[in-house]
Amino acid sequence: MSRFLVHIHTGPEGPNKATLGCLVALEAARKGHDVTLFFAADGVHLLAPQHAGIEGQGTGRLGEHLVALAEAGARFRVSGMSAKARGYDEALLEGHPAAFAMPDALIDLADAADTVLCY
Repeated sequence: MSRFLVHIHTGPEGPNKATLGCLVALEAARKGHDVTLFFAADGVHLLAPQHAGIEGQGTGRLGEHLVALAEAGARFRVSGMSAKARGYDEALLEGHPAAFAMPDALIDLADAADTVLCY
């Protein structure tokens, strides 16, 4: 199967785009692909518990997608610089298959991926 990198940089202010990125990643994982999501910029807000209820028009509820992605074996990488600039610490990662990463990790993941999608 293929390796997918889904780079999500849209935050809660763009619920349709943010949930669409998660939904597409979930569909790839359900088809058996290797999926990594990289949350950066305002996208880091999506992992905060207060945003789990975000729902896109026809793209589902964010919290449900994140749980299903974890269950499907997807990995989350979170820009440590973006998180810190927005006031988050390690608590943001709790409950997610997540780790902080720096920009060089995004480059490495993109280089290794068969497909890169950005939302």
